[in-house]
Amino acid sequence: VQLQASGGGLVQAGGSLRLSCAVSGLFFESHHMGWFRQAPGKERVFVAAIAYNSRSTAYSDSVKGRFTVSRDNAKNLVYLQMSSLNAEDTDVYYCAAAPRRSIVSPTPTRPNEYTYWGQGTLVTVSS
Repeated sequence: VQLQASGGGLVQAGGSLRLSCAVSGLFFESHHMGWFRQAPGKERVFVAAIAYNSRSTAYSDSVKGRFTVSRDNAKNLVYLQMSSLNAEDTDVYYCAAAPRRSIVSPTPTRPNEYTYWGQGTLVTVSS
């Protein structure tokens, strides 16, 4: 199983980035997908999640209204569109997959609900 996150980089405050996560080695349509962020020495923090069929999404309060999660089941891709970025959004962002059969919520928010993780992509917002 591989989750390959990409799209991170350096952006000025107020700018936008779109992260992508390419998934292989599992049946993508059977997994809810999530995005988390993590700073060095800190715990992984929930950012956004999307149900296997895109019918449900969830966001942390800090990104609600600025970030949008989406997925393309035909291409095994999940996206995180990030807008109105600020310096506090600087972090390494991870995508993760949670099997439907083992999760009650269609938009899991806790790291331990996810089985598979990508390697992370760094987002740096300059103020």
